[in-house]
Order: sequence, then C-alpha cells, then structure tokens
Amino acid sequence: MEKQKNAVGRRKEAVTRVFVVRGDGAITVNDLDYKAYFPQIYLQQQVEQPLQVVEGAGKFTIQINASGGGKKGQAEAAKLGIARVLVEMNPEWRPLLKAAGLLRRDPRGVERKKFGKKKARRSYQFSKR
Repeated sequence: MEKQKNAVGRRKEAVTRVFVVRGDGAITVNDLDYKAYFPQIYLQQQVEQPLQVVEGAGKFTIQINASGGGKKGQAEAAKLGIARVLVEMNPEWRPLLKAAGLLRRDPRGVERKKFGKKKARRSYQFSKR
C-alpha cells in the first residue's frame, strides 16, 4: 500500500490539513463531501483546480481538515494544501502547478484597526459645526 502524504494550506485565518492517497477520487472536508461543505460552484472549482492542472481528477482520495476563517478562505487554503501534496508526490508536476500560480501562499490578511478610527481606515463622522 502506498503511503499517505499530507501538507498544510493557509489563507487569511483559515488553516487546512490535506491528506492524499491514490484512490477513487473522493474529496471530503471535515467528514462531509466537499460539494456539501462548499455549496458554491466557484469554491468547488478552487478545490478541484490543482487536480485539473495535473490531470489527476479521480485518481486521488483526498481528506481535508479545515478550521478557522470563512468558507472562501478554507477553499483557497485547501487549494494550496492539495497543490503542495501533489508536488510532494510527484516533483515533475511542480512546473505545471507553479505556472498556474497554485504554489504561492496569498499573504493578504485583515488590516489592523488604528486608534482614533472606527475600523482600519474608516473615521468617525466629521462635523464642521
């Protein structure tokens, strides 16, 4: 039996642990089918994207543990985690995944709130008189 590979994906506050083994193509997120966990089609496409780039759809069984953040952040974290595992399984896929921009961790996060302001940039209403 082939050994299970795993990697971590992160985006904003979301963290996903991705476990991949050769199999029937089932993708589960937190013990739910990924289509039930991510009902929006564009989030499902985010999760599938690395597999489509390497033409590996239906060849791997993927188990994802997602925590933190929102659904969109979790989907994008899962995308990064799957891409990292695929590179670990077959280093020849690295140029394909890199060209598609799937190995870059998106560093954007929430800007901190500043003192004297309502939010990060929103000021209190100004009154001239």
